[in-house]
Amino acid sequence: MPRRFRKTPTPGKQQNDNEQRLLNMAKTIVAALVGAAVMGIGASAAQADTLSDVKAKGFVQCGVNGSNLAGFGAQDSAGNWAGLDIDLCKAVAAAIFGDATKVKYTPLSAKDRFPALQSGEIDMLARNTTWSTSRDSQLGFDFRAVTYYDGQGFMVKKELGVKSALELNGASVCVQSGTTTELNLADYFRSHNMEFKPVVFEAQDEADAAYNAGRCDAYTTDASGLYSIRLKMTNPDDHMVLPEIISKEPLGAAVRQNDSKWLDVVSWSHYALVAAEEFGITQANVEEMKKSDNPDIKRFLGEEADSTIGADLGLPSDWAVQIIKAVGNYGESFERNVGQGSPLKIDRGLNALWNKGGLQYAPPIR
Repeated sequence: MPRRFRKTPTPGKQQNDNEQRLLNMAKTIVAALVGAAVMGIGASAAQADTLSDVKAKGFVQCGVNGSNLAGFGAQDSAGNWAGLDIDLCKAVAAAIFGDATKVKYTPLSAKDRFPALQSGEIDMLARNTTWSTSRDSQLGFDFRAVTYYDGQGFMVKKELGVKSALELNGASVCVQSGTTTELNLADYFRSHNMEFKPVVFEAQDEADAAYNAGRCDAYTTDASGLYSIRLKMTNPDDHMVLPEIISKEPLGAAVRQNDSKWLDVVSWSHYALVAAEEFGITQANVEEMKKSDNPDIKRFLGEEADSTIGADLGLPSDWAVQIIKAVGNYGESFERNVGQGSPLKIDRGLNALWNKGGLQYAPPIR
C-alpha cells in the first residue's frame, strides 16, 4: 500500500493557527478566572454575615469545652454553665441583645471543635483553644483577642519525688490527641535528649481517669487545664504542677474567616472587659461611672452623644455597659473563675493588665 503522508501546513498558516489557539486559550482562562472571582465574591458575601444571622435567630451558638473544665467551661448539676470562656459567650450575647442569657452552648471535644466551627454548627468557638499559624490559615479560622495567656506544663503525683520536668526522662505521659500538646511534648523531650512514652487518649475525661488511676507518671496539657484537672483527682493535694512552662499557648475565641463584622463583635467584647478594668469600672459601679467627666469613659459607656462606636460595630450604643453588667470587668471574671476567688487560685501572671506587669491590653476604644 502506498504510504500516507500528512500534509504539512505552510509556516505562515501554522503560526496563525497556533496564535489563534493561544488566543482562544487565553480567553478561556480569563473567563474562568473572572467567573471564579465572581463566584468567590458571591460565596464570601453569602457566608460572611454571622452577626445578622445571630440577630435574626435571637441567640449566640457558642462552642465550649465538653469535658467540664473547671474555671473555663463547666456545667453544674442544674445545667448552668460557668467559666472564663463562658463569660466571653455571655459578653457577646449581652453586647448584641442586652441579655447575657441569649446563648446556647454546644459542648465539644478537642477533636470535634474545629469541624463544628467550619460547618456553621456554632457561631463562635470559646473552648481554651490555642491561636496558631495552621489554625489561622489552613483551617480557615480567625483569631484576634487573647482571652488567656497560657503555656503547657506537667502535673505529677508528689510521691514520685519529681521537682522538675527535666527529671522525667523515661516517664510515661498522659496526653490528649488532637491538640497542640502532642507536638509540644515530643519537641520538649527531643530538645532535652530525653525519652518518654506517650499514653494518648482522644477524650480528656479518659486521660484524666488514666492519670488518676496511675497509668502514667505525668500528665501534660495547658497549665491552666492542669489546675482544673487536679481538682478532679481523688486526692487533689497529692498532685503538683511542675514549674516548667514549655510552650506559648495564647487562648482565645475563634470564628470563621472572611467575616470581619462578627470577628469585630467577638474581639471587642473581650477588649471591653479589659478596658473596663483599666478604667476601674466594675459590675457594681458601672451605672455610677456613666456620670464620669472622663471623655474616654463617657465614650466607652455610650454617654457621648456624637459617639458612633456601637453603631460602627453593629451594636447598641450601650453595648459595653451591658457586657459589664452581665459579667463584670476582666479582672472580676478572672478572679471569680480561675483566680484567688476560685478553687483553682491561679495567679494573674501574664494575664494581669499591661500596666501591672501582664499582657492584657485593650486597644483604644474611640
